[in-house]
Formats: sequence, C-alpha cells, structure tokens
Amino acid sequence: MNMIDLKERIIVITGGARGIGYAIAERVIQSGGKVAIWDLNENMAKNSASALGSGTVAFGVNVADPVSVKNAAAATEEIFGRIDGLVNSAGITGPVKPAIEYDVSEWKGVVDVCLTGTFNCCRHVVPVMLKRDYGRIVNISSVAGKEGNPNIAAYSAAKAGVLGFTKSLGKELAKTGIAVNAVTPTTAKTPILDGLTAEFIEYMRVRIPRDRFVELGEIASMVVWLLSEENSFTTASTFDLSGGRTTY
Repeated sequence: MNMIDLKERIIVITGGARGIGYAIAERVIQSGGKVAIWDLNENMAKNSASALGSGTVAFGVNVADPVSVKNAAAATEEIFGRIDGLVNSAGITGPVKPAIEYDVSEWKGVVDVCLTGTFNCCRHVVPVMLKRDYGRIVNISSVAGKEGNPNIAAYSAAKAGVLGFTKSLGKELAKTGIAVNAVTPTTAKTPILDGLTAEFIEYMRVRIPRDRFVELGEIASMVVWLLSEENSFTTASTFDLSGGRTTY
C-alpha cells in the first residue's frame, strides 16, 4: 500500500461508521490523519471510532438536518481547532421500484440525505476551511449519477445532483486553497445493498467490464489522495471508479 501524507490532517467523514465511509476512515488513520465520524447511528459511530483508535471522535449527525450539521461542525472545530477535509459519504438508496410508484415522501427522503445532506455539510464546513484558506472536499456520488439506474430514480437523480453541486462549488472556491471533487463508484459490497434485490445487484454487476464489484480499499485509495495536499490543482472534477462501465 502506497502511503499518502495526511499527517495531522483533520478529516470529517459522514456515514463513516461503516461501509465506504469506514474504509476511508481507516485509510486516513493509516496515512497519519485524524477523523471525525458523523453518522446518524451515534452508537455505531462511537463503536467505529473506538475501533479506529486514538485521533478519532464520533458524533450522531443527521446530515439532512442543517441544525444537526451546524452543531457537529462547531463541535468538531472546537475539539480539533480546524477541519482540513470533508468526505460526504452518507447516503441511502431508497425503495427499488418504478419512478411513477414513488411516494413523494420516499423521493424526498433520498434526496434529503444524498443531495441536500451533501449541501448541508459543505455549507457549514467550508466556512471553517476558509479561515485557514485550506481544505479538501470529496463528495461520494455513484455511477448511477452518470448513467441512471432503473427503479432507483431518486438515488440516481440525487447522485447526479451531487456531481452538479460539486462542479459549482469547486468553481466558486477555485481561487481559494479549497479543492472540491467527486468520485463515482460502481457497486461495492456494503450495507447499502441490503435494501436491494439479488436480481438488481446482479443487473449492476454484469455491466461492469472488470466483471466484479469495486473493493472498498480501491475507493479509499482514490479518496485519500484527493484529500491530500498533493491534490493541489484539480477541482470541480469527477473521478471514475466504475471499472470501465463509464468512461467520462
């Protein structure tokens, strides 16, 4: 494993108690950084923080609630004195069914977490970063945000929105020391699959030219580089993790 220097960097990871977020947290710690896990499940977040060891703190945070996010940002800054990086990994797929069968509340629930949650976290973390004119933000989108997957229209739309938001915010901050980028993983074996049918999971796998799902460590490797000082020029961009499914 190549080492990426995140020595003493303070990284907030939403949805960091498990899955992609936890894998990224592990790699950040291995690279010398410190992590604040923001997760809706506070008990799980605390257990994950304990497993990661010293330098890790946990907060119960509902990313869809701007007050919850504001309070977490203030508490994280109070503990560490700054925030150097933000990974917006919290997300839900929502129900698997045709768009015309979605209830408005089901649609709104997915968009509130995946898209508005990303906005809320950036809205309250970027001002902290601007105090030091330094920051790295990585938004976890999805191949679904590029191509759209049938029967998860809310998730696909929200993840496409994350890409548009990333490009806008990255350009707004381009003359500062803050970089904002997104990654678009294909399916990985995480708890988010629990709400999907076996048929739908197989539908996604067979469309990956590498003929396998992406490994969590592969996602973490790319994200941690984007969080590093070495990523000094690229911003407002999308980095593909689709195994060849999408080539743009």
